[in-house]
Amino acid sequence: MAKRKVGNPLAFAVLGSLGERPMHPYEISTMLRARGKDQSIKVNYGSLYSVVGALEKHGFIEALETVREGNRPERTVYQITAAGQAEFSDWLTELIGTPTREFHPLEAGLAYLPGLPPDRVLELLDQRLTTIDAEIRELTELHDQMDSVEFPRIFWIESEFRLKLLEAESAYVHQLAAEIRSDALGGSAFWRLAWKHFEEDGITPTEQLKDPVKYFGTDFAWMKAIPPEAH
Repeated sequence: MAKRKVGNPLAFAVLGSLGERPMHPYEISTMLRARGKDQSIKVNYGSLYSVVGALEKHGFIEALETVREGNRPERTVYQITAAGQAEFSDWLTELIGTPTREFHPLEAGLAYLPGLPPDRVLELLDQRLTTIDAEIRELTELHDQMDSVEFPRIFWIESEFRLKLLEAESAYVHQLAAEIRSDALGGSAFWRLAWKHFEEDGITPTEQLKDPVKYFGTDFAWMKAIPPEAH
């Protein structure tokens, strides 16, 4: 993705908000929360004013007026500039049309799955599923409510995307947990035996891999294909 002068995702949300009408920063944050945009865009409200300042510095937004409501402090109302409109359009085009390699936390964990005993991994996967499946139910209920009042999907399509991702993750994790429980996952036997040697005999994985035939027998021929530097 392009390196932007103001790359904070909150800047994208600010530009999108000001593209509708001029607002002061507090009004922007209130609108983002009310519309649930902070569920789809990583937003740190503590940095809102610094992001607004950076956008103004680079000419993407400009101060329109300063207003005071009652006894409240003065607030500066900002409007988007032509440069800001172009930046927002280019950013939105990139987000929708250009796939990027995203590193999912679960993917990182799965990369080192054998670092925990199988039974402990099952506990953690079940824990994850409890949270994921609860969110799936909440989002499904929310979407049903919006459908019932015929609220146009275009205004909550990002929530639908989130639901599809959660459903895919839930299906995968449920299947993975089932395969670990039944030892149907390729390598499960090796995984369980390696942890048995470590927990019961105190033999580290490094020591086990120095003589795999001794500790795992000849049923693990695939280990011969592992280059020494990967041990």
